[in-house]
Amino acid sequence: MNTSLQQRLQQPSALLAPGIYDAFTALVAEQAGFEALYLSGASIAYTRLGRSDIGLTTATEVADTLARINERVTIPVIVDADTGFGNALNTMRTVKAFERAGASMLQLEDQTFPKRCGHLDGKSVIPVAEMCGKLKAALDARTSSQTLIMARTDALAIEGWDATMARAEAYLECGVDALFIEALRTPEQMASACRQFAQRIPLLANMVEGGKTPVHSAAELGEMGFRLVIFPGGTARAVAHTLQKYYASLHTHQSTLPMQNEMLDFDQLNELIGTPALLELGQRY
Repeated sequence: MNTSLQQRLQQPSALLAPGIYDAFTALVAEQAGFEALYLSGASIAYTRLGRSDIGLTTATEVADTLARINERVTIPVIVDADTGFGNALNTMRTVKAFERAGASMLQLEDQTFPKRCGHLDGKSVIPVAEMCGKLKAALDARTSSQTLIMARTDALAIEGWDATMARAEAYLECGVDALFIEALRTPEQMASACRQFAQRIPLLANMVEGGKTPVHSAAELGEMGFRLVIFPGGTARAVAHTLQKYYASLHTHQSTLPMQNEMLDFDQLNELIGTPALLELGQRY
């Protein structure tokens, strides 16, 4: 599974990985035909805690979520490992735990701990040397070289363009498998980042609805030079919109009847999650 992700990132077309936050969203996304999934730390905070993406989730919560997802789907899962949840030693423990839980790629960022969403204001970053130490620790901690490590920098909003590009160069030199320059502001910045890095290492584009980066399709981003495209929080935002509509209707009408054309019924949901096949398996024992 991990080898296929590494090979897929070498192909000319961009890999689109939708955001997921539990085994159910992972299953529905896999059934839709995606080749890989992105386990969003922000979306875990939104859905598991009902809280903002400001570093409140723990490594254990993410590892548990990741393990449940990998019990249910077979395609590669890229996991948001935030800052490694601490220093270099914490990062090593995080890498080992997430690899055991089935991560195909771990994303590590250079924010201070606790971090916050890359599209929120008020971020801060650690020194370049400290981040390089964490990345080298992560690379040393993985059991298999097929467990990929992606370096993310959040420095653009804090240190400016030149310093951000210098950070990305330093992280590439550490030997990471992919780069993620967060919160690129304009198509010009996106194109410039691709010119500098896309021929040397897979580059990720992060599409956040209402965020700081202009939203483009995966095909458009692939033409720019990006090899990995994520829409990490789109799933949670779509689900939140549907739930607001559903609960408002139920509260108003005191029944689900007005919404039934926009819902799966009992049998349809059981078919989606594989209940008939599971019951048939049970009969063997």
